[in-house]
Amino acid sequence: MNEPWQEIGDGVFVRRHESYDMNVGLVVGDGQCLVLDTGMSHREAADLVAAVRRVTGSPWTVVNTHAHFDHYFGNAMFGPAEIWGHVRCAEEIELRGAHHRAGVVAALGGERRAELEEVRIVPPDHVFTTAATLDIGGRIVHLRHFGLGHTSGDIAAHVPDAGVVFAGDLVEEGAPPAFGDAYPLDWPGTTARMLRDMREQVYVPGHGAVVGRDFVIGQHEELSVVAELARRAHVEGLRDLIGKFPYDEDVTRTAIGRAFAQLDGELP
Repeated sequence: MNEPWQEIGDGVFVRRHESYDMNVGLVVGDGQCLVLDTGMSHREAADLVAAVRRVTGSPWTVVNTHAHFDHYFGNAMFGPAEIWGHVRCAEEIELRGAHHRAGVVAALGGERRAELEEVRIVPPDHVFTTAATLDIGGRIVHLRHFGLGHTSGDIAAHVPDAGVVFAGDLVEEGAPPAFGDAYPLDWPGTTARMLRDMREQVYVPGHGAVVGRDFVIGQHEELSVVAELARRAHVEGLRDLIGKFPYDEDVTRTAIGRAFAQLDGELP
């Protein structure tokens, strides 16, 4: 905890957490601010609240970029406030939030068990399907859902007056994209639409260092390779193809499994 803020645009900050190398964003407007993602526990969120208050005392609006625990378990610590997310993000948290918490408790346990058990599940209460625009103290922030990708409900937040895009886990730096809940066949097209409509040079990934547009283009190309190889593997078999995937074997097999589930009609 106690990680520093990095100002990446006028009044736009990112805080890169040691926990899961996860990024949280802050956009400061006139008498209002926007917090993007809230961390993986109430204790981490309390530390984040204090960090926000060192920058601004203004009331906040919250955005959850998607329904993975490290991005929304801290929501309760920001209430009462509007919490925005894609409609499927809110539905997933409402239906499966307790299951997410139990799974993380089982996986981490030990010293962090009590920290995780105290998490109160709070889903977004303001939702949209394709696009929404927020006025954050005179600053416009566009929220967009470009399609299936890392999850079914990813959103990107565009701060046009600062030239910054918060991409959530549609973009990841420092580690391969995570395919556990992904739609590998759709993810390249989703990223391409984001690049087409949000033509900025500064992108904040869900995890890792802030990147430029060229990095996102390169990751889109990798995702396209994964999708094409997975389609071929579904027909031709894996033996001669698996070595051509751009990621290690564990990541590749997860991506292939999700892609095969898509091709076999097993995913919603």
